[in-house]
Amino acid sequence: MSVMKKTTLAKAEVQPPAWVLFDAAGQVVGRLAVAIAVRLMGKHRPDYTPSIDLGDGVVVTNCEKVVFTGAKWDKKVYRRHSGYIGGLKELSARKILASHPDRIIYLAVKRMLPKGKLGERMIRKLKIYSGPEHPHVSQRPVKLAIN
Repeated sequence: MSVMKKTTLAKAEVQPPAWVLFDAAGQVVGRLAVAIAVRLMGKHRPDYTPSIDLGDGVVVTNCEKVVFTGAKWDKKVYRRHSGYIGGLKELSARKILASHPDRIIYLAVKRMLPKGKLGERMIRKLKIYSGPEHPHVSQRPVKLAIN
């Protein structure tokens, strides 16, 4: 007869989130978003639990220098609706980059996170800046490279 071990579930209060820094200069948006989403969800940890927020805080710099593959700068369309009849707004990735460069990474990551309250808590730990400077020096973020 084999002895069964109990499954241990991680607790979010055990340790505060670590902070990591990604430099988005020259990075492909999708690959960068995957690495950020994995960190925010905590899937890089051995004690990952899907229903608990164990992820790290993420700081992204140089978001205006991201790269799309192929012709996505003009063909990729971001849609939003005002709720009124005929209120559909469509903008290409190039126009979004010109007006709000952080929004491209934000939307790519947000759509990879769980939907609901847990995903909202995770996305709050994502800080995106258009230049190389950021105000999160006191958190001592560890710089990570995308493979």
